[in-house]
Amino acid sequence: MRKILTILFILAAFFNVNGQEQKSQVGIDEHLGQTIPMNLTLTDEYGKPVKLADLTKGKPFALTLVYYRCPGICSPLLTGFVKTIDLTDLVPGKDYEVITVSFDPTETYLTGSEKKKNYFAQLKHKQLNNEDWRFLTADSATIAQLTDAVGFRYIKKDNEYIHSGVLTLLSPEGKITRYLYGTDFLPLDFKLGIIEAAEGKVGTTISKVVSLCYKYDAEGKRYVLDVTRIAGGGMLLLLGVFIVVLIVKKKKN
Repeated sequence: MRKILTILFILAAFFNVNGQEQKSQVGIDEHLGQTIPMNLTLTDEYGKPVKLADLTKGKPFALTLVYYRCPGICSPLLTGFVKTIDLTDLVPGKDYEVITVSFDPTETYLTGSEKKKNYFAQLKHKQLNNEDWRFLTADSATIAQLTDAVGFRYIKKDNEYIHSGVLTLLSPEGKITRYLYGTDFLPLDFKLGIIEAAEGKVGTTISKVVSLCYKYDAEGKRYVLDVTRIAGGGMLLLLGVFIVVLIVKKKKN
């Protein structure tokens, strides 16, 4: 029994170290039910300071954290979101607000304004007012507060950032109610998420399960199966079953 417990301890330590290593790098630490600081001051597409609370207008909102010159996941993320906005019967500006913030402090409102024009032009079925989807920038201190509150972890490598793709849904008060991962979002999932956010209800997520099986590939800029973690988890599961069988047999004897 001591040997079995020792093996379990080693495996648990392995997963804990592996988890700490992952936590220090790229990913999302879900802060469901927590509130982000709505008094943060950012810069809008016209170079004017704006408070986050003033942009939501008492509505739930969808938040995307990107950087505008990103050569990887940011463009597919925002393009996928444009399609979701088009296909959902909810209307930005009426049912919810959309806020995009660059986490690169070197980017200016001019880049945000240009990106805004590009993505507005991609809309086929919806016509938005300028206030319905904001493209913002901020200084490093403000960005740190916002990304920490969301649980958005990223690292800078050379002149680029390595990060994951996520759409965060929040209540009018700034409470995080749901995370939607990837670059394509089902219109029904998004609609239900916005309805939950409007009511302040925290939705469920499968990201914790997904994170056990997938890891972020920095070079490929995508999520891939973590074979090592899956194999280790399978070994731990089999070992647990083996221990249970031994205990049951011992009791019968």
